[in-house]
Amino acid sequence: MRKERVVVSGLLLLLGTAGYSNSDRPNIVFVYSDDHGPWAIGLEHPNAHTPNIDRLLGNDGARLTNAFVTTPVCSPSRVGLLTGRYGTEVGIQDWISPDEEDVGLNPAMGIPTWPKLLSESGYITGLMGKWHLGYPDHSHPTKHGFDEFVGFLGHAPPADPTIEKNGELTQVEGLTMDILTSHVLDFIDRHEHKPFAVMLSSRSPHRSWLPVADEDWAPYEGVDPEIPDYPGIDEQLVRRMTREYLASITNLDRNLGRILDRLEERNLSEKTVVIFTANEGNALGHHGAWGKGNAVSVLMDPPPGTKNIPGNRRPNLMDVVLRVPTGVLWPGVIEGGSIVEQTISNLDWFPTLLAIANVEFDVPEQYGRNFLPLLKGESIVDWDNSLYVEYSPHHGIRADMRAIRTPRWKLVRDFLNPWRDEFYDLKNDPEERENLIFDNRFEVQVARQSLHEQIIEKMHHLGDSVLKYVEDVNLMIF
Repeated sequence: MRKERVVVSGLLLLLGTAGYSNSDRPNIVFVYSDDHGPWAIGLEHPNAHTPNIDRLLGNDGARLTNAFVTTPVCSPSRVGLLTGRYGTEVGIQDWISPDEEDVGLNPAMGIPTWPKLLSESGYITGLMGKWHLGYPDHSHPTKHGFDEFVGFLGHAPPADPTIEKNGELTQVEGLTMDILTSHVLDFIDRHEHKPFAVMLSSRSPHRSWLPVADEDWAPYEGVDPEIPDYPGIDEQLVRRMTREYLASITNLDRNLGRILDRLEERNLSEKTVVIFTANEGNALGHHGAWGKGNAVSVLMDPPPGTKNIPGNRRPNLMDVVLRVPTGVLWPGVIEGGSIVEQTISNLDWFPTLLAIANVEFDVPEQYGRNFLPLLKGESIVDWDNSLYVEYSPHHGIRADMRAIRTPRWKLVRDFLNPWRDEFYDLKNDPEERENLIFDNRFEVQVARQSLHEQIIEKMHHLGDSVLKYVEDVNLMIF
């Protein structure tokens, strides 16, 4: 299968731009938030001030209410977005540390990215912001399809960042998101007469959240924000964090507004697709935790730790960290205010962006599914609304979590720490508060075993090394 994909990618390179007409190829602006909880937008939270995100997800664009990621932490989630592959398939299962010199996306794997395929077909491509897919030279974003890169290979502070531009590192004064957005605007200005695809890969609302501009902080000054109702959390801490977190999102929202305004000024709005989504969700008091898949406890009295998991940590595959706020704006093509309820994963962006850009590529099943028809209001009869997710953290905590989620049920197995297994009835318990893993009701047992078998089948399909636990420990039976 890998050989076939390499041949197809090479064929595109030989063909260059032949067969592609710029007249029916829209520009693409992809705004990629970082650690953005699905609840943290004005459409969902009474204290969140996000008028531009709300506009894109609300009246003007299509809102995807069941958009998920397949791993709720930075690096493997970004793998999924760019390649349509699970982190397990490319050897990236947790966020990449600068000390991991041999870990990263590698062209030698023969796995294409959508920026590379767009670039080969005639698009000018740019990445402004966070990369976090490896530090070796072969992992650099310009080796994976981005013609221009201004940003940072790992993470950056909210202000006065060190930015790489044209291969040179320079510390720049100012708010990081304002700086990155200015580079996006410059990219749009320079390439307005060509089909372009530019990604604003945000550093916000990844912590640290402050400083922000005075106008970003103003909506939260003196506000007592709404927080989750969860027993035992440190409410004072969670309220303070919520104010800062929402202010960071408002900072991102303001910069999204700058981009939308520039497209309007340049008369590009009608021929530009604007996408907003995130690399993972985020909990802030939900389930007694703060963060994403490698969350930290915010309980006043956290439980004792175990060999693999300290007591103040909460590795998880909760919906609040898997679900991401997502919307697509495409005037004249996608009806404003429309809702897509089908389950979408970050792997599905690969074929969908190729379809939007009219790039011909024989997409194997493993590369996700094209959901452009759903955005256009068309039906796909056999659309599968189940979701397979995975996470094997190894920085400070160790777990091997694999899960299947359907609209009704959700099974989470931790094959390294099997006492942490979880099973939820999402129809009757959407907040995942009652773990039914030991429930003996027949309906529950049947559903639980069915999802377990699906997890094992998927692990076999991906060649997942975690299968050794299934075989060695005999976890096939509950």
